Amino acid sequence: MTGDIGIDDLPIRDELRGKSPYGAPQLDVPVRLNTNENPYPLPEPLVERIAERVRDAARGLNRYPDRDAVELRTELAAYLTRTTGHQVSAANVWAANGSNEVIQQLLQTFAGPGRTAIGFEPSYSMHGLISRSTGTGWISGPRNADFTVDVAAAEAAVAELRPDVVFVTTPNNPTGTAVDAGTVIALYEAAQAAKPSLVVVDEAYVEFSHHPSLLPLIEGRPNLVVSRTMSKAFGAAGLRLGYLAAHPAVVDAVQLVRLPYHLSAVTQATALAALEHTDTLLGYVEQLKTERDRLVDELRAIGYEVTESDANFVQFGRFDDAPAMWQQILDRGVLVRDNGVPGWLRVTAGTPEENDAFLDAVRALKKEQSS
Repeated sequence: MTGDIGIDDLPIRDELRGKSPYGAPQLDVPVRLNTNENPYPLPEPLVERIAERVRDAARGLNRYPDRDAVELRTELAAYLTRTTGHQVSAANVWAANGSNEVIQQLLQTFAGPGRTAIGFEPSYSMHGLISRSTGTGWISGPRNADFTVDVAAAEAAVAELRPDVVFVTTPNNPTGTAVDAGTVIALYEAAQAAKPSLVVVDEAYVEFSHHPSLLPLIEGRPNLVVSRTMSKAFGAAGLRLGYLAAHPAVVDAVQLVRLPYHLSAVTQATALAALEHTDTLLGYVEQLKTERDRLVDELRAIGYEVTESDANFVQFGRFDDAPAMWQQILDRGVLVRDNGVPGWLRVTAGTPEENDAFLDAVRALKKEQSS
């Protein structure tokens, strides 16, 4: 059925009017470096193990999956303990369909109508979008000119505005900048002094960072949550599996809003197979870190300004007209991301061949612009 009715003609909530859904261009081009995906396909032994586990799960698809995903949470806790050195158990871990659902559940539990959340922008835009979708008031907090968090200004904002949820993203998307433990501790203390508030540390890209995870900070801080994903380092963006680590009381709380049997048996089986191949997958991460650092060095050598990056992407500029530069790079067969940060673009670290194609494109553009 078609007609001349548009979204603004529907009785949607006022705070959603005029907003755009999250998304990135999906274009058929030779090199796609715009969505921070891991460019390496899953290794064949892991593909075979996924098939085995999914086959076993399929035999029981007439039954609901494990509602509490106990085996998966146990293995995620073991992975966190091994890679961070901080002991956690299944009671500290919760999993959902991507880190976005983790964030949604946290906001449904601790925020919502009449409450507010703050993030320090530019940062991951879904924090604000999910806040609005849950009826949570969104506050855009300050950053320094170099995209680091202005700690004094952030503390003052938290003290004055008394948000119910505070988001800290490290490494930060889209800038790639990391946040140190001292900053998180300062913001946590400011949040608890204003009123007991939840502080969410989004570590979606932490496996790519030069700095250690801030997961150990949850010890003795019951209102601190660390959010993770299997989309990036595990090369499993198509899996849609995110998870958090926090005090067991937080894990209990988010279960008040989770949908029944929200993680399918197939999702749980696939994630468990991936966790069996952690060492191999983290080996790809080391390759991407090397390529990320190469992008930083070569972009600077070409003459572009580059933000320090702890993620699997690089923010570069500065451009008088970033959208025009994005189009010129696309015209050379390479898709990067225009995240809306004035004067800047973002490129994901790909395979060496993909990165060479990108560098050739921007090198040629720089030469044209200077001639």
